[in-house]
Parts: sequence; structure tokens; C-alpha cells
Amino acid sequence: MNNKKFFSLKSLLLIYLLVTIAFPVLILFSSIRGEHIQSVFSSQQFWPMLQNSLITTLSATVISVTLSFFLAWLLNRSNIRFKSIFVVLFTIPMLIPSISHGMGLVLLFGDNGLITNLLGINIGLYGYPGIIMGSVLYSFPVSFLMFHDSFQYEDYTIYEAASVLGLSKWKQFLTITMPSMRRTMLSAVLAVFTMVFTDYGVPLMTGGTDMTLPVYMYREVIGMMNFSNGAVIGILLLLPAVAAFLLDLKNSGINASSSTVTKSYLIEPNKKRDILVYVIFGVVLILICLPIIAFICLSFVEQYPIDMSFSLDTITKLFSDGIGMYFINSLAIALLTALFGTCLSYFSAYITARSKKSISNKMLHFISMLSLAVPGIVLGLSFALTFKNMPFYSTIFILVLVNIVHFFSSPYLLAYNSLSKFNPNLEDVSQTLGISRFKMLFSVYIPCTKATIVEMYSYFFVNAMITISAVSFLVNFRTMPLALLIPQLESQSFIEGTALVSLLILVINLIGKAIVFFVKRSISKGENQNSNLLSERD
Repeated sequence: MNNKKFFSLKSLLLIYLLVTIAFPVLILFSSIRGEHIQSVFSSQQFWPMLQNSLITTLSATVISVTLSFFLAWLLNRSNIRFKSIFVVLFTIPMLIPSISHGMGLVLLFGDNGLITNLLGINIGLYGYPGIIMGSVLYSFPVSFLMFHDSFQYEDYTIYEAASVLGLSKWKQFLTITMPSMRRTMLSAVLAVFTMVFTDYGVPLMTGGTDMTLPVYMYREVIGMMNFSNGAVIGILLLLPAVAAFLLDLKNSGINASSSTVTKSYLIEPNKKRDILVYVIFGVVLILICLPIIAFICLSFVEQYPIDMSFSLDTITKLFSDGIGMYFINSLAIALLTALFGTCLSYFSAYITARSKKSISNKMLHFISMLSLAVPGIVLGLSFALTFKNMPFYSTIFILVLVNIVHFFSSPYLLAYNSLSKFNPNLEDVSQTLGISRFKMLFSVYIPCTKATIVEMYSYFFVNAMITISAVSFLVNFRTMPLALLIPQLESQSFIEGTALVSLLILVINLIGKAIVFFVKRSISKGENQNSNLLSERD
């Protein structure tokens, strides 16, 4: 690949990202007029909705970040077995749509919920309690993974020095652990706040009369086709997301100097502590799995709550109503999003990580991360306003396109971090030897980062299967994915159907994760065998 071709491909990629990220957002801004802003702000509903959004988001963020930090700390400060399995189990909520979390709580604690009927206790789910509970379920796995990753890189020598100086465990926690987690804590707070503030799935199911801004936006656009008011709310949702993105960028520079972990954290034996951790984890996992248990129970009953006998009528009815088409849509969207999203994000990371820091490369790096600042519901509306007169509107093509953009940043950063670890002089050496960039990419970088590529593919696939926010405004009856059937079936009071669809999405993602696990294990075995062969030769 000569320099001219490389530059051409880089330019095309930059144009693609500008057209699919920056341009639609600019169209969203340009579609707003003064009378639209006045109409929204003068509405009697607006200020209560803003209050509902802020109270539930702040409450859910505090609970979610605290819970995830506590779980990650316990996991990394105990000698319990099967730690990797617990990590997987704690992240199961990431494999179903946010709307399914809300639906699961309704099935359990709603007026006719399983637990409500079993215990005869109504917790008053609808409103703030339901929104906060569902939002915590939906968001805590993200911050848990962030904290768990940070705990892996703690240097035990600092704790050893503190012990020699006579600092108690509590003081070590306050003076060493908490300060070392400051960056991660801020990133987790910003990530969770943005997720919850811009989500409409949970409050749509559990909000009752307490409407939030995303639900209002959804109903204005989907129910009333009022794109103008929806655009105003979209901008309001975009502003805190952009602010969080910029704060996180600034935060990434704080104490970001690279350091080497000289000694892993040494965990002292303590059986009582480990037993307590098992108990706490067991309770948390039961709470996480309750909605999934509800999905399993209600998917195979005759009619809840009238006739709880075993039945396959729900499956029969859904397939007769054409669920097979929605299943194929979801699978096609997820597979295509994963394939093209992985290729584009990896190539973008290759350019920015393995080229000189020119203005165009810095611009490409910034735009590649920009989708983190654009909530899915805002991106979906922006696409609707930008491409509504195009022939590909409401086709599988635009759904794949919006999903690639929506989830672009995280896989991009995965690849960028992996590619940045290679020797910075490799390109100079290859150029001296006359080896093209194309050959370096396919002969060196891709083979050495296969595990990262598989993880990127998995990320795109799973998120494309569960997303509702980015595609809500872009589908029609023929292109609708499985996840969007949930609110439709719920509006028809087909509770058993919503449970079965949620369960089906979970099963597909679990199968996808299992495949990824075995592929990564095969890659790891291959790398170990190659290392052993090299050692034998030496």
C-alpha cells in the first residue's frame, strides 16, 4: 500500500466519520427554531420532566457507582475461587436491552408481579423507585468493569510501605486506594450519568406518571411525529453528554503517566472474609438474575397471572405473528454491524496509532471518539432528520450505519490501545526495508492483535442486538429488530411475549459470548504453542 493509496483511504474514512457523526448532529441543531424552544420550555410538563430526569439519574448514578466499586473491591481483595466467572455473571445485564430491565421489574414487582402476588407486598414500583432500580441494573456492569480493570494495575509496594509505617487497613483504603481510583471514579460517574440520563427504555416501562426527558422525546417523535420538539429535547440530552465527554477527556490526562506494576496486590488468607464475600456475591447475583428468572417463567405459561400452567402457546403465537422476520433482522443487523464496524474502527485505530501525529490524524482520532458524546437516542433522531428523504431510509443499511457510528468509539479505543503498545520504530524499519504499510498491517499487526479484534467484534455484535435508542426513529415494520418488539408487545398487554423476546435476545448474546470465549482461548493456545517452539529453538 503506497503512501498515496494510504492517504486516500484515510481521507475517505475521515469523510465517512464526518458525514455520519458530525453532519447529522449539525442538521439536528439547524432544524431548531425559536418557536420550537419556546414551545418546549413553556410546556407545563417540561420542568417536572427535567426534575424527574435529574433526580432519578443522580440517584441511580450514586447507587450504581458505589455498588460497582464495592463489588470490584471485594473481588480484588479476597481469595475466592472462580473470579473470572463472577466477572462474567456480574456483566450479564449488559446482554439485554435496557427496556428488558424495566420489563423484568414490572414482571416481578408490578401490580400483578410474581413477587408482588407471592408475598402480597406492593413496593410501589412505578415512578422513581422503578426508574432508579432499573437504571442501576442496566448501568452498574459498565462501571464494575472499569473498576475491576483499574484494580488489576495496583502496585502492592505502596501498601507494603504503608504497613511498615503503621497505617491501618482503613487508613490505607482512604489514603491509597481511593486516591488511586480517582480517575476511574470520575470516568465511571460520567459514563453512568450519561447512560441513565439519555435512556428511555427503563423509564418507559417503570416510570408511570413520572415522565423523563428521553421518554417525552420518544413519544413526541414516534407517537406524534413532532420532530421539532424532539430535536429540542435531543439537544438538551446532548449537552450533558458532551460535557461529560470533555470532562472525561480532561480527566484522562490526570495522573495518566504510564507506570509499571512492580508487584501485584498480595491478598492475605482469611476464610471468614472469603465466606462473607461469597454470601454478598450470591445475594447480588440472585437480584441480577431475578428478571431473567421471570422471563423464563412467563415465557412458558398459558396466561399470566390467570393460568400459570406450562404452555408453548407464546412461542407458537409469536412465530405465527412473524417473529422469525424480526429475529433475522436483528441477526443481520448485528452481524453486519460487527463485521464492518470492526474493520472501520480497526483501520481508523491503525492510522492514528501507527502514523505520525499530523493534524489530519489528530482530527481522525478526535472524531473516532466523538460518538461517545452523542447519546443513541440523539444520534437516531439526527439520522432521521438528515436521511429521511434518502432511498435507504428505514432499510437495514441505515440501521447498520447508525449502529456502527453509535458503538464506534469503544472498539476503536480497544484497537488504538493495543496498536500503541508496539515499538514506535516499526514503521521506520519497515519503510527502510521496503515493506509496505499494507503488508505490515496484514502480516504483523492483525496477527498480533487477533484477540483484540475478536473482542471488538463481540462488542459491536452484542450492542447491536440490544440497542433500541439509536434505531427507534429509523425502522419500519419490515426492518424492525427484536428489541423494539418489547414496547410494542407490552402496549398490547402480551406480557408473555415480552418475556420471551427478552429471553431470546439474552440467549443469542450468551451464545455469541461463548463463541468469542472459545475463539479467544484458541488464539491464546496458539500463541503459547508458538512461544514454546521458539523457546525450544533457543
